[in-house]
Amino acid sequence: MADRSPVHSWKLPRRILIGMIVGLVTGIGVNLLLSSQYEFVAFWGITRGRIDWLIGNITEPVGKLFLRLIISIVLPLVFSALVLGVVEFGDVRKLGTIGGVALLFAALLSLSSVIIGTGLVNLIQPGRSLTPQQRERLNQQYAASVEGTLAASENSKPVSEILLDLIPENPVQEMVGALDGTSKGNGMLAVMAFALLFGAGMAAVGPVALPLVQVFEAVFAVTMRIVEWAIAFAPVGVACLLFGAAARLGLGLFLPLSAFVFVVLLGLAIQLFAVYPLVLVLGAKRNPVSLFKSITEVILVGFGTSSSNATLPTALRVAETSLRIPQNVARFVLTVGATANQNGTALYEGVVVLFLDQVFGVDLSLSRQLIVIVMAVMAGIGTAGIPGGSLPIIVIMMQSVGVPAEGIGIILGLDRFLDMCRTVVNVVGDLTIAECVRARTGDSLEGDVHFDDEGGHAS
Repeated sequence: MADRSPVHSWKLPRRILIGMIVGLVTGIGVNLLLSSQYEFVAFWGITRGRIDWLIGNITEPVGKLFLRLIISIVLPLVFSALVLGVVEFGDVRKLGTIGGVALLFAALLSLSSVIIGTGLVNLIQPGRSLTPQQRERLNQQYAASVEGTLAASENSKPVSEILLDLIPENPVQEMVGALDGTSKGNGMLAVMAFALLFGAGMAAVGPVALPLVQVFEAVFAVTMRIVEWAIAFAPVGVACLLFGAAARLGLGLFLPLSAFVFVVLLGLAIQLFAVYPLVLVLGAKRNPVSLFKSITEVILVGFGTSSSNATLPTALRVAETSLRIPQNVARFVLTVGATANQNGTALYEGVVVLFLDQVFGVDLSLSRQLIVIVMAVMAGIGTAGIPGGSLPIIVIMMQSVGVPAEGIGIILGLDRFLDMCRTVVNVVGDLTIAECVRARTGDSLEGDVHFDDEGGHAS
């Protein structure tokens, strides 16, 4: 399997942060000038109409170009990432007890993290701090997208129908309709479910699927390169998207952004310091305090690199030497978990979608929020570990429930710091699962099967 998590550098995130600051400062400055009575404002011809023209004809199209680059490769990226994520788990029936236990705990922890995140957004409502006037200005900026949001929220389905539509009658039709709103089923959610099913089938048939695995690895590599190109354009795109929002909202944008960061950090803290210790006590009979002391080095490396894969060598060494987890268990669980068990990222993606829904003032129904939860859990398998790797998943989740995709620019400049925090949750989650697997299965890893380079099985 190709490496899907190159080490993050600070160079690009710093540029994105600068783009965010430039967009915010200039936009807020323009908003304050338009609200003032200074004579030089009129002298230089700074009017609301001219600013609206600048936003509508220059900054907004440039920002949308950045999003188009992302959206254009969403389908091949998501499908190939999910398929490869399942193939990495391998055929659970052949993997035996260890594969089943690891998969069960990974699913439970991902589900708990997303429920915590979405629950906090609904409880604290960080996006509701905008005044009606500010929200009206924001809705005017994204008028066409907001109309789609309203239509999507009004056409919500009962939970039973959503669950039935997880298995699409025509996967190709769902792929086409996932982005343009013409889907007859669950759209992108159905595509993701089909990708998981397809990946499970590939893992089950064994070495005969190796050529197909290589095709999906090639597709994933190509789409990730395009994402890297798009993210390189992110500083300009973020500056343009934020300028329009800040010019209309002014200083009112700071309060919801602060509340958003608080909700994300609180959700990650609950998952890290409440859920993981509970799972360790109940599932592994392990003292959480002693474990956290033993893995301090892993936590620091994860926070510093923002990459589960970059942290993997340290995590393996600590698991085998400090935690005394059997080598075969540690290597299987941690290697797979580095790409296919991202609890913190799943929590973050769910919070972003519901937060931006609140910012635009349109309530998602219970069934729509269920779609967000399920997609976020699935995305924990298929989110790429590169700078901005979660962005395509978030954008498609937003579009699936009708939230304006352009709103992603509001939070993108904060992503680097929050990425560091959620990576800590990801890597500690992997070690938590490894402890539970060790406690539940013992020291042997019977039936560990995966594809080798010659197309056969390797234990």
